[in-house]
Amino acid sequence: MYSKDLLSSPTVAVGAFLLLATLWGSSFVAIEAGLAYFPPLLFAGIRYALAGVAVLAYATVVSDRWVPRGRDEWLGVGVAGGFVIAAYHGLLYVGELHVSGAIAAVIVSLSPVLTAAFAAVLLPNERLGPLEIAGFALGVVGVAVIADPGGAGLAAGGGVGPLGFLSPELLGVALVFLSAASFSVGAVLLRPLRTDLPIAALQGWAMVTGAGLLLGGAAVTGESPASIVWNATAVVSLTYLTVLSGIVGFLLYFALLDAVGPTQLHLVSYVEPIVAAVGSWVVLGHLIGGEGVLGFVAILAGFAALERREIAAYVAAHRGFRS
Repeated sequence: MYSKDLLSSPTVAVGAFLLLATLWGSSFVAIEAGLAYFPPLLFAGIRYALAGVAVLAYATVVSDRWVPRGRDEWLGVGVAGGFVIAAYHGLLYVGELHVSGAIAAVIVSLSPVLTAAFAAVLLPNERLGPLEIAGFALGVVGVAVIADPGGAGLAAGGGVGPLGFLSPELLGVALVFLSAASFSVGAVLLRPLRTDLPIAALQGWAMVTGAGLLLGGAAVTGESPASIVWNATAVVSLTYLTVLSGIVGFLLYFALLDAVGPTQLHLVSYVEPIVAAVGSWVVLGHLIGGEGVLGFVAILAGFAALERREIAAYVAAHRGFRS
């Protein structure tokens, strides 16, 4: 395919990988900045309505078929739109009202670990051995360290959050964790529904569907377009998320998925938190604490345990290569 030819040079593939990690990692910072001026569900809904239309337009040009047909294809669009777009981003955006973009990126890096765990539960041919279970446990420990490293997250008195027993920070961690879980459940449920519908078409329809659900959720929860504060930061944030992190990022993702496969592409999740931490410090002046770094290391170790065979095979295949 064209993407394989385009990314046939390992140097170009690595450059595309790093660019994707930069675009997606910095999106957590752009979300955090934009939430000062947008209600969260409305913000996510507008972003994916615009990006979805653009990706669908791209699919009509590059794909021989862009309209789903049959039960499985429309069900796949519903699963991707409901879980991967609407639930994931809705929970993420609301969660980032309470935690920084850098911390959110670290928690979301748990997604590949959660995907393996959900696959073992939901798919008949997937199983977790002792090392895989240990990897999953390490990932969960990483999130626990971020959420409440010293026991301070259980509020007593004036530090309570909206649920009465959770601090705002712990609530934010819980929401972002649920967003990562939603993404992973969607990814697993999509596996038996994959057909020959081109991935760009599937993603475009999922974005449009997810945007409709997000905008519907915004209406139900009372979010109003009148509450948006349109200024330079709001416009830049929305434009960046829609055009660069959204459209350009997903086009890069499609190309890399075709060229290097899903296992290697999962590694982008572990570069994103580094980009988000640097961006949060440069743009917003926020520094990630030691517990965030420790949590990220635990999550990364969990991923390495879960994907050790695939990582070893990839390293062995490229051991003798010099670009």
